[in-house]
Amino acid sequence: MTGTDDMPGAVGSSPAAGVDEGEVWALVRQGTSGAGHIIRRLFQLRTRMWQETVPCDLTGPQFTVLGTLYVHGSMDQRTLGQHAGLDKSTAAPIVERLRGRGLLVIGRDTADARRKLLELTLEGRQMVIRTAPFAAEVDEQLLAALTADERAEFARLVDRVLEAERPR
Repeated sequence: MTGTDDMPGAVGSSPAAGVDEGEVWALVRQGTSGAGHIIRRLFQLRTRMWQETVPCDLTGPQFTVLGTLYVHGSMDQRTLGQHAGLDKSTAAPIVERLRGRGLLVIGRDTADARRKLLELTLEGRQMVIRTAPFAAEVDEQLLAALTADERAEFARLVDRVLEAERPR
């Protein structure tokens, strides 16, 4: 044997005892063309569109953080994560990069010195203002194939999936 003959699905291999090949095929097809695959493809498409459309050195998640602070004002990192839909392990390095670029500052809450607040700098506000039209264009491009009703339905269905995962 060559070693590969023992692997399920390898050329010249026979199915492992007790394995329902039809069930395995169905699971493989679901895993390679199901929701996760479609979401990954959408993410790749949006990332490509963002890179082609947005003229500044700012990623989509970085814009989300800056935009959230622009709309809601200063807040702690946990609240930012809730508003922006980012978990702590994702938000923390983004915040640190933006702080390093001078687009936001981290200060202390005057009412509770233990609490750190994130706030846009003037440069951060200007970056949001410059980038917002391009970010909106990316969204428009991404959903261009859908009618207004289909876009609303798409958003409703995605929100429903995400709501099912939110902690209660």
